[in-house]
Amino acid sequence: MPYDAVLLIAFGGPTRPEEIRPFLEIVTRGRRIPPARLEEVAHHYERMPGGRSPLNELTRAQASRLEAALARDGRTLPVFVGMRNWHPFLHETLAEMAARGHHRVLGLILSVLRCEASWDRYRDDVAAARARTPGAPEVEFTDPWFAHAGHLDAVAARARDALAGVPAAHRARAPLVFTAHSIPVAMADEAPYVSELTAVAHAVAGRVGRTQYSIAYQSRSGAPGDRWLEPDINDVLRTLAEEKHGHAVVVPAGFVCDHVEVLYDLDVEARATAAAAGLTLHRAAAVNDHPDFIAALADVVRRTERAAA
Repeated sequence: MPYDAVLLIAFGGPTRPEEIRPFLEIVTRGRRIPPARLEEVAHHYERMPGGRSPLNELTRAQASRLEAALARDGRTLPVFVGMRNWHPFLHETLAEMAARGHHRVLGLILSVLRCEASWDRYRDDVAAARARTPGAPEVEFTDPWFAHAGHLDAVAARARDALAGVPAAHRARAPLVFTAHSIPVAMADEAPYVSELTAVAHAVAGRVGRTQYSIAYQSRSGAPGDRWLEPDINDVLRTLAEEKHGHAVVVPAGFVCDHVEVLYDLDVEARATAAAAGLTLHRAAAVNDHPDFIAALADVVRRTERAAA
């Protein structure tokens, strides 16, 4: 039986100020996050326009454009969005899909890099949502797509746009720094997270004609005593300033949309760190709904369908 719908699986985010703290309570349930850190993150969300995360809106745009791309190729498949941590929760979307008569769904995880906190939990949450949803459709998953040429082309296009913002006299020397969310070292040791980020950075750097680049991590959370992946982006920026660089281009290659961890941790916090050190930060946009990224997702759907036929 062919797939009769696609499910984009994303993290979720608050859509208005009063949702911020309930959302963060769900995200951090069972984790040892200091209360002060939670309140700090809540203020990050409050600083966003309207006190909301743009993640839901951007994910819906990705879904709409993916559905249109599939239709252009002659494959009419509705594309739904299900969130792990906020509305529409996965179980809510699965219930809607069941009510519309969908039985076999292709799940596409909107997380670039694999680790227990990303792909494993997403799959587990889908299984839990199906278990609580009467008549829930069967959900199968695509393979990882981080190395898809279209995805890499989209990241490279965003990096080129950011490089174009560097004054011409400094552009060739401006360092390129790729970032992803930091995770505990113990988790990284059991996953391909770092190797996948390294592969993306290498491929994108080559696409923009660079042989030199750096990798950094951002948005660390968790207990202060735990070891997390380093170096932190702020430390990298200080080092680049000490090396007398005047400009740096930061590419959030581990993220698929410009949500709060990009908009605050890079655009506010890292930018302030850079400015204090005498460095100008140029931040590349995430892939968001870049046509190459949407085409890559459509190709992943098609390939998965052919393999399952």
